Parts: sequence; C-alpha cells; structure tokens
Amino acid sequence: METNKKVVSLTFDDGPSKNVEKILPLLDKYKAKATFFLIGNELEKNFEQGQKIAEAGHQIGNHTYSHKRMIFKSPSFIKQEIEKTNRLIRKTGFNGEIDFRPPNSKKLIGLPYYLKTHNMQTITWDLEPDTYYTSVSDKVDYVKKNVRPGSIILLHAMYDDTENELKVTEGILEYLSKEGYKFVTVNDLQKFDNF
Repeated sequence: METNKKVVSLTFDDGPSKNVEKILPLLDKYKAKATFFLIGNELEKNFEQGQKIAEAGHQIGNHTYSHKRMIFKSPSFIKQEIEKTNRLIRKTGFNGEIDFRPPNSKKLIGLPYYLKTHNMQTITWDLEPDTYYTSVSDKVDYVKKNVRPGSIILLHAMYDDTENELKVTEGILEYLSKEGYKFVTVNDLQKFDNF
C-alpha cells in the first residue's frame, strides 16, 4: 500500500495453532491489530483458536482449505477451496471482508478469475523476513531496514515450537512502536491508501 501515514500490517500465515495463545497477548501488549490468513483444514481442527482471533478483533483471511498450490486447478477445486474456508471463517464470528492469500503467492488464470468475479482481494506482502534470514536478530534487522509506511509484513509464528518467531514478532512490534508506527489489519490499511 502507498501511504504517508506510519501504519503497517502484520500478517500471519497458516494455522490456526496453539501458538495463537501466545500471539494474541503479544499483539494486545502493543495495541496491534493483525491479519491471520488461515488454512481451512487447520481451522477445522483448531476452531477455538480461530474464534479467539475473531473475538480479539483481528482480521481473518482465507489461505485456502488445503494449502495446495492454486495453479493448474479446476474451477470446481478453486471454488471449493475458497468457499469451504470462507464458511469456516464466518463460523468463527469474523464478519469483516475476507481477503485471500494464495499459498506460495502463486496464482494463474483460474484463481484470479474466481477472485475477480467474487470480489475478493488478493493480499501479498512486501516484507518477508523468513525468506532471507534465520536468526531472530537478522529478521528483525531486515524489517528495521526495509519497512516503510504501508508495509505488509509476512510472519510464520503458527508452527514454531522454538518461540523464535514469537521473538521476531515482538522485536518488530517493539521497534516499530518506538518509531511511531501503528499496526492495523489489511482491511484497515487499505483506508490509508493514497490511490
């Protein structure tokens, strides 16, 4: 997003998992709202965690039902992957706009067509510390050096048993808070868009 306001979106892919219990209090500590792109079959298994995300006022997005790559798939497969997950998201109590994030950010012909005809936005990111670095400090430093107003930051704290990703999340929250940034959902970030 292009904006002059000091706002960013933290986005968490995959899950939900038991780590929601640690992520939510951390976000609350920094008065941060985030967007969770959840996988439908994981939401079925951990439905209570999905409800907690919705109850805490965070945005829930669709990351497909099975997390299979959405290229060279039939229209019926695409429809089922998205709509089944959307129904589960609605059951959590989340009633905002449901955005979509394709697994591995891959989309080709059928998926863009479905999303366009169903008025669903595709949300990607501009910062992904996990791609370039392994250590907590390097990941946080990467965000410090590359963040800008309107950044969408991709994080993977759902399946991390080491709690390193939680430390990365806290490092980002702490630094950006001191720099005067506010943390908003992707839907809210779009309200700051200059275009």
